[in-house]
Amino acid sequence: MTQPGEFYQRDRSIQPAAFTPNYKTSVARSPRYSMISLQNSVSEITGPRFGHNDIDAGDNDLLTNYAKADESPIGERIVLHGRVLDANARPVPNTLVEIWQANAGGRYRHKKDTYLAPIDPNFGGCGRTLTDVNGYFFFRTVKPGAYPWRNMVNNWRPAHIHVSVFGSGIVQRLITQCYFEGDPLIPICPIVQTIPDTGAIEQLTAKLDLNATVPLDSIAYKFDIVLRGRRSTLFENRLEGN
Repeated sequence: MTQPGEFYQRDRSIQPAAFTPNYKTSVARSPRYSMISLQNSVSEITGPRFGHNDIDAGDNDLLTNYAKADESPIGERIVLHGRVLDANARPVPNTLVEIWQANAGGRYRHKKDTYLAPIDPNFGGCGRTLTDVNGYFFFRTVKPGAYPWRNMVNNWRPAHIHVSVFGSGIVQRLITQCYFEGDPLIPICPIVQTIPDTGAIEQLTAKLDLNATVPLDSIAYKFDIVLRGRRSTLFENRLEGN
């Protein structure tokens, strides 16, 4: 049986352009010169890295990891789960997955977030976990709210969760955003509109998963992360492909 190659050719036509004026932040942040490919050193790709000793049992439960005793955050309780896979659909075990998000009202726990929605005293908005031998991960949290942002007049970000995946070394980190199926703000979001491939947008959208729902407790959404290849998830810090 023929073994698959180690790498796949990148299809840059499906990647968003770095300079997209309708997404105003890209005007200042987009590069003006051609990219230079740098080879990582051995120390960068082998360590240091996070391990099991850095993860507490409740780190993936945002419903309890910041809440006071016998209290819970306000909002729609959800389970976000999925698998981290490589380009050939093989599971990626023992990988650190981190998330951070706004609360149910659309406000982050950050001193520079001045949105009118109140801070939830029982919601910290961040969590982390390690994938198991099958590449599986899950979080319990609340569904984040939409919020306005000063891009253009009356622009609103869809409900989304930021997702970070670490590789074998501390510098091997990919970051993306997870949206939710059926949100009418997704197709009109200026950030999402920078993505030319509709299939890539679909892969950034968590799908309702009633089979994983906890009855009378939490509704579930499934979000698989593909690290590379033709079905790779789009990562915002590697728009050229990873």
